[in-house]
Amino acid sequence: MKPLPFLIAGAIFFTLIASASADMAVEACFSPQGKCSTHIVREIENARRELLVAVYAFTSDELAGALVQAKKRGLMVQVIIDREFDSRNDKSKGKFLEVQRIPVRRLSGSKAPNAAREAGLMHQKFAVIDRRVVFTGSYNWTHAADSSNDENLLLFRDAGPLAEEYRRIFERLWERKS
Repeated sequence: MKPLPFLIAGAIFFTLIASASADMAVEACFSPQGKCSTHIVREIENARRELLVAVYAFTSDELAGALVQAKKRGLMVQVIIDREFDSRNDKSKGKFLEVQRIPVRRLSGSKAPNAAREAGLMHQKFAVIDRRVVFTGSYNWTHAADSSNDENLLLFRDAGPLAEEYRRIFERLWERKS
């Protein structure tokens, strides 16, 4: 495995972090020791305009309910989930969110040029709130992520440029025909 791509990705990540506001606050949550959904719900409840969520797996009743309540408060809410996970998991919240009038896109992962196999997974795990808060990490929005999986969740508040970069990625995913 060549280390150069990892070094480049790391440099980009740390450049984005360094260019973010000096007032940016960072929190880490690790499950199952911590109930990471509590952090997410708190930020959703404090949201005022916009919630953009891109997660591979979404089965959490608690987090789906928080998004529905945000939508009822008048926030713009959009969710992207993995197409294959949603189609094969009867606990996936895709249909539920759509019934609640929350726009949902189901995507497969990008297919590498000249790849022999089909596209991979839409394996993103992040959320952007009000262009200032970012959640990211291994944490999927599932009950298992809180109760039984070893997961991590990073919360960046007052994230400025970092939030805008994640928002651009979300928009690119949202517009993708997949």
